[in-house]
Amino acid sequence: MTSSRESRRGADALVQDPALPPVAVPEAELERETRMTLPKIVLWVAIALLGAVAWTMLAIVRGETVNAIWFVFAAVCTYLIGYRFYSKVIERYITRPDDRRATPAEAKQDGKDYVPTDRRVLYGHHFAAIAGAGPLVGPVLAAQMGFLPGTIWIIVGVVLAGAVQDYTVLFFSMRRGGRSIGQMARDVLGKVGGTAAIIASLLIMIIIVAILALVVVNALGESPWGVFSVAMTIPIALFMGLYLRFLRPGRITEVSLIGFVLLIAAIAGGGAVAATEWGQALFHLDRTTIAWAIIVYGFIAAVLPVWLLLAPRDYLSTFMKIGVIVMLAGAIVLVRPEIEVPAFTEFAETGLGPVFSGTLFPFLFVTIACGALSGFHALISSGTTPKLVEKERQTRFIGYGGMLMESFVAIMALVAAISIDQGIYFAMNSPAALTGGTVEGAVAFVNSLGLTGVNLTPDMLTSTAAAVGEETVVSRTGGAPTLALGLAHIMQQIGGGTAMMGFWYHFAIMFEALFILTAVDAGTRVARFMLQDSIGAWVPKFRDISWRPGVWICTGIMVAGWGYILILGVTDPLGGINTFFPLFGIANQLLAAIALAVVFAIVAKRGPSYVRWLWIIAVPLAFTAVITITASMYKIFSPVPAIGYWANNAKYRAAQAAGDGSLGEPEVVEAVIRNTAVQGTLSIVFVVLTIVVIAVAIISAVNSIRRGVTDDGEDEPTPSRIYAPSGLIASKAERALEAQWHEHDAATGTVRSRGAH
Repeated sequence: MTSSRESRRGADALVQDPALPPVAVPEAELERETRMTLPKIVLWVAIALLGAVAWTMLAIVRGETVNAIWFVFAAVCTYLIGYRFYSKVIERYITRPDDRRATPAEAKQDGKDYVPTDRRVLYGHHFAAIAGAGPLVGPVLAAQMGFLPGTIWIIVGVVLAGAVQDYTVLFFSMRRGGRSIGQMARDVLGKVGGTAAIIASLLIMIIIVAILALVVVNALGESPWGVFSVAMTIPIALFMGLYLRFLRPGRITEVSLIGFVLLIAAIAGGGAVAATEWGQALFHLDRTTIAWAIIVYGFIAAVLPVWLLLAPRDYLSTFMKIGVIVMLAGAIVLVRPEIEVPAFTEFAETGLGPVFSGTLFPFLFVTIACGALSGFHALISSGTTPKLVEKERQTRFIGYGGMLMESFVAIMALVAAISIDQGIYFAMNSPAALTGGTVEGAVAFVNSLGLTGVNLTPDMLTSTAAAVGEETVVSRTGGAPTLALGLAHIMQQIGGGTAMMGFWYHFAIMFEALFILTAVDAGTRVARFMLQDSIGAWVPKFRDISWRPGVWICTGIMVAGWGYILILGVTDPLGGINTFFPLFGIANQLLAAIALAVVFAIVAKRGPSYVRWLWIIAVPLAFTAVITITASMYKIFSPVPAIGYWANNAKYRAAQAAGDGSLGEPEVVEAVIRNTAVQGTLSIVFVVLTIVVIAVAIISAVNSIRRGVTDDGEDEPTPSRIYAPSGLIASKAERALEAQWHEHDAATGTVRSRGAH
């Protein structure tokens, strides 16, 4: 049984204007272009063989060392196969795009929120928005368990889970006018499931933004060079915004090149400024001061016009992000560093590593929170990016392809982290509570771990700090400094030697800060939109995003929320990243479970022909639900204080009641009690809300399958009047169709402007 609504979605509803060239490549032509020929078969067999050799070298043949080049080959070959074949299956049987339909960007074009945007520009914007701290930090921390578990999860997980989520959420949001994941949940799951999803999304967003900001704080603390360079990105971005708005509108490449030159000048100048007395006085800031500065910045950036700060930083960070990762991959191929880190370490089994606590299952999968799967992406893939898509078939390139690029960032971060000496790695990533924050303390602690092949000396730490222009590298937790050191270690082998270590280190720090601050201010803005929409259910005025009091109030609430968690993390005696990052990872993956649950219910409602392919969504949903709920249970109920929040809370409360000073000064004990209570409470709230959403989604899907009713809640289709290719490079048929449109526009004097947003 199908509804009359579905019957109106046939060809009759999409009658094209006969005065225009075709708006879509004919299905027969699409089939012909994707048909496998002998040259294509040879090419894909070669790619598959190279990938198989790389995986064999990593997983089976590995000896005392493994060459880093195999990580690059394994990743790239797997991504190519996943994109060409698996994402095509999703396109053919799950999303089923129709370029004859007008996207919301075309149908609702308003020059502000809905703007048909060139697919290549939009790919860059989407990648800049989704790529935050997760793919940089998670793999670095997970290196504690060895290189193989993280490598498998990052590469295989993205193909089967992360990219599937991003692509399907983007597509179904686009089919619903660009609704947010919370709005879709409310429409698809009803009042109970929708309300739980909205509350969970808002609370999880607070945690995500706070930990992103904490990574920046830990990277810049007591680093005048880093603080100066990152601070300079703000006036550079403002200049770029004004340049594009008033001086040279639309000159994106031009202004990005100018911005890049200014950034390099800021890095080079940072070393000179840090060497002066006034530079030390102005820019040598403690972590708490930097945290408050980021809180103020987050509020201002979220309320400023998007063209003034966020958009130009997106242009700049996209060039930087993709450029640096490609540069690092090329350097790895040239240098071919030998990796001495074992495939598995003892910490994968015991779960008592100094970087973070928890066994391989489930904690590896929530520590690498973005490189393989990220719930944060569902917020970007719904509500913002879908309002800018020109044609439906572009969603595979932008959603699935954008996530593959983020996964590649994660693999490069992992390789950079494991390319440095293991002793230095643990000295940098163990909290000050374990190392004492001193060189001597770090050496004694790391050597006491009894790791094979690790013999750390004080000179190794002091000479490393001197080489990168820092006072110390001890307990520089958060992953960002480790990644920066790894990148500097690899890049200096190509040219410049150790004399260039300081430049490359701070280049990487600024690169990471650009990565992360983009997510902080964009995340705050998205969270504000979500809160305005939620409050708007009771006070309609709040839904008007141009109403300044509503903008300021909702921004203030969200910034206060993540700012509070940020300050807790900065002042946490146990090391903010070490205790808060598991909560970040769990929260992020719980949000992914919510997003996949919503997609699961949507696909089930599309009709019987879709149900047989539900496993494509069900597999990552089930896996994500199991690992996140299991991890939550560990953090809530584990009796081991290093793992369980409430166990640790009880340990410190008992010490406080007994007047036992062995765990620290009274204010330290009080801080741990407060922080673990906050973390434990949030863990309970998050997992309960997620279970509610998943349960409601499953019930909804089962009911839809039983009734056989097709009612997916999509917007009514309207015929498209524009055309654009679907991928990065236009195919032969797409180029031919583009030529027809150019001829038509020339003959009719039509001028088409596709937004650069």
